[in-house]
Amino acid sequence: MSLKSFAAKIFAKRIAQKNQKWVNNPVAIQEKVLKDLVASGMQTKFGRDHDFSSIKSHEDFVNNVPVRDYEELKDYVQEIINGDQDVLWPGKPIYFAKTSGTTSGAKYIPITKASIKHQVEASRNAILNYIHETGNADFVDGKMIFLQGSPILEEKNGIKLGRLSGISAHYVPNYLQKNRLPSWETNCIEDWETKVDKIVEETENENMTVIAGIPSWVQMYFEKLNAKSGKKVGELFKEFQLFIYGGVNYEPYRAKFENLIGRKVDSIELFPASEGFFAYQDSQKEKGMLLLLNSGIFYEFIKADEFFSDNPKRLTIADVALDVDYAMIISTNAGLWGYNIGDTVRFISKDPYKIVVSGRIKHFISAFGEHVIAKEVEEALKLAVEQSDAVVNEFTVAPQTSPIDGELPYHEWFIEFEKEPSETAKFSQTIEESMQKQNSYYYDLISGNILQPLKISTIKRGGFQEYMKTIGKLGGQNKVQRLSNDRKVADGLQPFKI
Repeated sequence: MSLKSFAAKIFAKRIAQKNQKWVNNPVAIQEKVLKDLVASGMQTKFGRDHDFSSIKSHEDFVNNVPVRDYEELKDYVQEIINGDQDVLWPGKPIYFAKTSGTTSGAKYIPITKASIKHQVEASRNAILNYIHETGNADFVDGKMIFLQGSPILEEKNGIKLGRLSGISAHYVPNYLQKNRLPSWETNCIEDWETKVDKIVEETENENMTVIAGIPSWVQMYFEKLNAKSGKKVGELFKEFQLFIYGGVNYEPYRAKFENLIGRKVDSIELFPASEGFFAYQDSQKEKGMLLLLNSGIFYEFIKADEFFSDNPKRLTIADVALDVDYAMIISTNAGLWGYNIGDTVRFISKDPYKIVVSGRIKHFISAFGEHVIAKEVEEALKLAVEQSDAVVNEFTVAPQTSPIDGELPYHEWFIEFEKEPSETAKFSQTIEESMQKQNSYYYDLISGNILQPLKISTIKRGGFQEYMKTIGKLGGQNKVQRLSNDRKVADGLQPFKI
């Protein structure tokens, strides 16, 4: 055992003990977080506008601070961009994380000195937790790669601006700098395909032990390694031990990854976003991610099926139930207040509080009242893959509301196969039966002859990557939208259908 791996185990044990204190007192910790946030925000413009001085309880907070998304908060953000201080949080943020918006174009998410500290600590603690649980720290002596956006930052009125992954690149601790790949120069390459080719060149002869990134883009990296070397990734990198991912559900990619790697490796799921680092997988034996309750973020939850109703109830962690889909609302030490991040989560444990991401509150299919969410389609596809010889690279689902020749409407599944199922009809039927079993609204529409069973449209190999390239979202933190309530993504995929 090296000195570095020995020290990592000692540090991991210390962090695990420290975390256990807030894990054992979740409700009290969250009450304190809210109290501290309100006290810090009291003299800001937002705090004065929402009478923070009168807030003494969560009920007061709900009465004073409405739920907002970015579009409803952006006037405050614009004031910060214009150079004003003490708007959402004392002083000015040190960064803006630039992300793709919906109706507002680019979004500028403030990141403060306090919030970036918690982001960095959460990333570190996820790995330390793994070391503490498994006793495996050998990988710290090998090379590590984090597929991410460019670390080159712009500036707006003294505030640095870039993608979250690019900002995070500036916070790799010194003791990992020698282990970290790719080089700074390669990381700064903007064109994703050029960048991945260069990363392959820099890493193919290295002792890679940890690889991290969004699964769809790591898959591209693995495929290029395989094509260039003629070897499985696990053979090329004999000490490759840990895959770290976030952003999308890994399950649709798992079979493909295990084929590309040639063996199983441990994995850690993360739940980071520009708005905060919310959770990480804390066990190799159990599902779900530990919700981080002591990281400067106060959480509220609204039942997903009530979210769009008038005045839905905002719950704290003390009030949530298991196996219910909730829209997650956050208030943070970056100055986001009552902020709807757009994700839905489901609690699978309350001791400790552990979640799975079940979808997007804005990404669903309900063209006919079916309320289909991402977790349902991902579960259905996973089952079909497990019960067939198919290997899936990527997929998305959209409603077909106006089929030709008087057909009934249906859900169209666009699937890019690495290997097509030998029994296509059975594959489709497995998905259909799983969807009807999971979603009673969908079942009723099918049995009532409002919808016909789903149809699969096969996308050519590499088609999803080509589509993402056409819309300027190839690589980095970009990911394919799983569900659409319209045909925008479906229409964009038409040129890539087989």
